[in-house]
Amino acid sequence: MAIATFRMIPLVVVAAMIGVPVAARDDGRYANSPLKGWFESLHSKAGGPCCANADGTALDEVDWDTRSGHYRVRLQGEWIEVPDDTVITEPNRAGRTMVWSYYVNGRAVIRCFMPGSMT
Repeated sequence: MAIATFRMIPLVVVAAMIGVPVAARDDGRYANSPLKGWFESLHSKAGGPCCANADGTALDEVDWDTRSGHYRVRLQGEWIEVPDDTVITEPNRAGRTMVWSYYVNGRAVIRCFMPGSMT
């Protein structure tokens, strides 16, 4: 019975590692962009920099809108209301709608949101 237990240890370790969340980081793909400094300076009223842990995601127009006076975004097929204190109110120099999110227990949490044009 002890040998069977030892054979199960690698399986248990692999199963545990699959469920470990991975922290997102700036992957460097915009390192040479002339807007890099501007992106890094963005902060929401919710606190903390938008680009602290991850690059933002540009959204297609079908993946964001307004409802009852609030923005909402579609991430991983789910519509999420954007908290007002995460909305970036300065002019959008990138032009595209952007969202910075992170995940807690598999659910998206909005760090920052910057609307683009709805044309």
